[in-house]
Amino acid sequence: MAVPKRRTSKARQGKRRSHLHLKVRQNTYCIRCGEAVRPHIICSNCGWHNTQGREAVVLEEAEES
Repeated sequence: MAVPKRRTSKARQGKRRSHLHLKVRQNTYCIRCGEAVRPHIICSNCGWHNTQGREAVVLEEAEES
């Protein structure tokens, strides 16, 4: 069974794991309301879908009597 002869240093270990870091989230902005939205996701503020260019969720406004 293979066993390492020497301990792996923190620098070498860090070099090996350098690509495992978290990526920054990319935000786009809603065309309709300007709210920050993740790409390919429906805007939670107005229900608009940027990539499809249409209203995906119809938000009903409360009627005042």
